[in-house]
Amino acid sequence: MAVAKKKEGEENGAEAPSLWERMERPAPAPRTSLTLERIAAAAVEIADEEGGAAVTMRRLATKLGVAPMAAYRHVDGKDDLWALMIDRVSRELTVPDGATDWRDVLRSYALQTRELMLAHPWMAVMPTPVIALTPSRMTVAERQLAALAVCGLDADSVMAAFRAVTSFVHGSAQTEIAMREYQERHGWTSGDETRQALAPQMVYLMSTGRYPTYEQYALSASRKDDRAWEFAFGLDCVLDGIAQSLGI
Repeated sequence: MAVAKKKEGEENGAEAPSLWERMERPAPAPRTSLTLERIAAAAVEIADEEGGAAVTMRRLATKLGVAPMAAYRHVDGKDDLWALMIDRVSRELTVPDGATDWRDVLRSYALQTRELMLAHPWMAVMPTPVIALTPSRMTVAERQLAALAVCGLDADSVMAAFRAVTSFVHGSAQTEIAMREYQERHGWTSGDETRQALAPQMVYLMSTGRYPTYEQYALSASRKDDRAWEFAFGLDCVLDGIAQSLGI
């Protein structure tokens, strides 16, 4: 029976180094051109072009021109692969060094994160621990937590405020991505086309008289399709609430 090859550090009972520790160590003379960076770049390209579900070890090996088992010498499986992908695209998230006010820092990251998720919609289905625990994501979190901490808040309040903004950002972006994919699946190219297609259901529901406030919105709202405005408005409401509750 074949015995699985031990990863570096597993001998003598020691735990294998983490993915990120291995990535940051000085690289020895390579026996192959395959690296974690190449794997991450290829996986992101596949996901952007074909969707997150298309990223498999076999598909990745084909794109990289290596044997299907070659990538397993570098990553343990799907979680490692997702983490590499998230870390790579999250390097795009930056805030100018001169930005120090907590609200400016959190707002900037929030707006950038929405754009990042829209550009890479596969991010919307990534498990939360994978999204959070990568060097790039930790850098983003650290900058925001530090901006809140200097306001003199206790540690629990700092984390709760940070998570409130993060939850709004990810939830809002996930909803926007889901709607966009729903429209694309049905061939609807605009909000008007979508509303027209769904009109029979809406007309019936409104005719019951049970939803007068929603009906007022449907008849009078002028920014139904302005997702960027809606996101920014909601974000400012969250930030206003944090400022009011914490007195900062």
